[in-house]
Amino acid sequence: MTDPIMNTNDMLDDVETPAVLLDVTRMVGNLRAMQDLADRHGVSLRPHIKTHKSLEIGRRQIALGASGVTVATVDEAQVFIEGGFESITVARPVVSPGKWDRLLSAVKAHGTDLRVVTDSKKGIQVAGERAAAHEQIVRLFLKIDVGLHRCGLLPNDPRVGELAGMIHDHDNLEFRGILSHAGHVYGAKSRAEAAEVAEAERRTMVAVRDALQSDGLPVREVSVGATPAVLATERFDGITEIRPGNYVFLDLLPARVGVAGVADAALTVLATVISRNEHYFVTDAGSKTLTSDTGVHGMTGNQGFGLAYPASGFLEREGEMIVEKVSEEHGMVGRNGLDLAIGSKIRVVPVHSCPVANLARSYAVLTPDGLETWPVDAAGGSR
Repeated sequence: MTDPIMNTNDMLDDVETPAVLLDVTRMVGNLRAMQDLADRHGVSLRPHIKTHKSLEIGRRQIALGASGVTVATVDEAQVFIEGGFESITVARPVVSPGKWDRLLSAVKAHGTDLRVVTDSKKGIQVAGERAAAHEQIVRLFLKIDVGLHRCGLLPNDPRVGELAGMIHDHDNLEFRGILSHAGHVYGAKSRAEAAEVAEAERRTMVAVRDALQSDGLPVREVSVGATPAVLATERFDGITEIRPGNYVFLDLLPARVGVAGVADAALTVLATVISRNEHYFVTDAGSKTLTSDTGVHGMTGNQGFGLAYPASGFLEREGEMIVEKVSEEHGMVGRNGLDLAIGSKIRVVPVHSCPVANLARSYAVLTPDGLETWPVDAAGGSR
């Protein structure tokens, strides 16, 4: 398969490298496919913008029907609140009073619907104190650990009911429901295995919902995330919302799981061969562009730091190479029997597009009409 954009090679001749390329045709296809999936199954789509960190892309997601956006950090939340987004979920616990003050000040100024996850009594106490001080109502979700063992309460933890009741009884807090992230799905070896992870998540969340409701606690929303799990899901019964993020770009991670193909990736890195030796083509895209990430949640694969292709033969199998090593400003691409001249350009499908986007400050956007530049509005923010 070759790149579908007309005159792509001509456009790339003028792009200074290393550059993060965004194929808008592929991206829009990915956005529409996920919105169609949500609409077909009657669930709300609240995409996680930590993948793209772009107001332009977020607005396109909303225009297609997304109910709001999900963020990971307060910095991201501020960018999107100030960018005019009306409903935002912060999917990482916020326990710092100062961060709550920043969030609630921005929310008050813009009238944003703010929703935040929590998994501890401390988190609830801080949220309640700061919400009262700002004379705001804060909507909280309890985070449920469905197998990743990162944040969240185990489904059978007796504190689930206790903390839900604590939120429900607070004058400045509203208990919205339960939220999970089956990030361990990235370790699945097939679409069928990913579907099993998704179904286990669904069953777990419905059981937690039912237990809370039997105790008289209203559970308005049941929210799940993780792109491979969502794409592999066969049943959404009991789920009200999905929060995939990676689907906007896709990369080698969902391709490994079997829920997408390498050709679906909308984000690539353009690099130039600046040197070569017996073993490698050396490019100007190192770990400060491609990242040193070879997986997610500690899960690694056998595709190094990305799959590389000559820019003139993007995605052609006979030209496929592996970025085998990276240092800060250099990428070492295994030659695989090819002979590329110094000065040649290559395109790399990264292992994990999210950190690649975060390291960038702009996207070089390939459109049917030419090349555009879009800022990565929330790049680098981790607070």
